Amino acid sequence: MRVIVTGANSGVGKATATALAAAGHEVVIACRTVSKGEAAAATMAGDVKVDHLDLADLASVRRFAASIDFVDVLVNNAGVLALPLTRTADGFEAHFGTNHLGHFALTCLLADRIKGRVVAVTSGAFGLANMHWDDLNWERRRYSKSAAYAESKLANMLFIHELNSHGIKAYSADPGIVNSDITRDSGPILRWSGTYIHPVIGQTPAKGARPILEAVATELPGGTYLAPRGLLHQWGRPTPVKLRRKACDPEAARRLWKISAKLTGCDLV
Repeated sequence: MRVIVTGANSGVGKATATALAAAGHEVVIACRTVSKGEAAAATMAGDVKVDHLDLADLASVRRFAASIDFVDVLVNNAGVLALPLTRTADGFEAHFGTNHLGHFALTCLLADRIKGRVVAVTSGAFGLANMHWDDLNWERRRYSKSAAYAESKLANMLFIHELNSHGIKAYSADPGIVNSDITRDSGPILRWSGTYIHPVIGQTPAKGARPILEAVATELPGGTYLAPRGLLHQWGRPTPVKLRRKACDPEAARRLWKISAKLTGCDLV
């Protein structure tokens, strides 16, 4: 089985790619910094390739998608967290543009070559968010990096719901609290937390990867949300979690799809 894992050069993505390659699957690490991807691949046993993909640049997404002849499983893992107000190459707010629109475009461009399923790596932060339809790109609101991240994760959940409505089997997976370097580009408070708090309370990346690996292999219905079973779904083995209405609202999911298709120029038709 061929599996593409975006952002698999570090953290949970790297742990996911490592486990899949060790299990005998062909793994493609799709990442922004190829040298980091190659360094990660050198630590893995199995069939692992590295390709360039910058989800914050739709031209890069199109080039990468054009190079892929088929994929069994697409794991949309890469993401940014708690950045100051930043714009992608195409002018989108960085969380919405990278975490959602980049993966939306990639998935649509590859849709006719995805033989199996799509897995989106999300976060329980989606529960704190609401979609601000009149200003998804943070052009008028007072910017909040935590709210921007949470909204991008809610967008991931709605995208997964709508993919299933379009006949593409898709799952969402939440690693929970993980000791990784995802806070590396965030502000001083989160960087401090990533240095001193996450090593104490966070799971290892390998444990955080378990819901993703479960989503890759599960026979549960498409649309299932997998997250750790312990302490508000932050630690422990993965389990199916009932979705909150706002994460699977069909009207909101269709609305987001239409907006995303217009912004990216990508769709399934």
